[in-house]
Amino acid sequence: MSTSEWAAIALTLKLAAISTLILLLLCIPLGWWLSRTRSRFKPMIEAGATLPLVLPPTVLGFYLLVAFGPHGPIGQLTVWLGWPGLAFTFQGLIIASVLYSLPFVLQPLIVSFNAVRREEIETAMVLGANRWQRLSRVILPSCRSGVLAAASMGFAHTVGEFGVVLMIGGNIEGETRVISIALYNHVEQADYASAHRLGLLLVLFAFSTLALVYRLNARQRRYDG
Repeated sequence: MSTSEWAAIALTLKLAAISTLILLLLCIPLGWWLSRTRSRFKPMIEAGATLPLVLPPTVLGFYLLVAFGPHGPIGQLTVWLGWPGLAFTFQGLIIASVLYSLPFVLQPLIVSFNAVRREEIETAMVLGANRWQRLSRVILPSCRSGVLAAASMGFAHTVGEFGVVLMIGGNIEGETRVISIALYNHVEQADYASAHRLGLLLVLFAFSTLALVYRLNARQRRYDG
């Protein structure tokens, strides 16, 4: 592989790792709340969190680009604070990736949290465990397979992004050119051998991730049973 391809792979893995970590920090408390709450706002929150599943990636990328631009609300805020703009930057890609991959992490967590037995939580409460202790010692250990599946799906989905990263990040080598953009460049240049190489890499990665997720789901079902 060329130096630029290795750079695209490294940037993609960095983006996926940071985005997945942020998503887990956001989605674990949100997923637990959604699995337990009876709030009337729950359907609206679930709809908003699931919207990226049905929304074309270019639409999300376009509105993020508008928001991050010099005349958008976030762009004006960054200018006022003296910060650099987010459009066509790695930081902008992280925000876009978190929003676009949110349902792929949140949904497996909700399913896993729904399977937690109420008796386990009530027993921990009787024994004096506080909220953090119940989460760290009872809930998350019993949902370990679900958390790993959610992290795997979020990571893999970020690796395979194209429309969102193209709209908000463009095609800047070393800054925003991820694997999917590098593959697109090869196709545009009619370099199909290089495109096949990157495409096969993505196919093998996606297949391995899905195989892992299905294995984790099977393990979770055996545990629940």
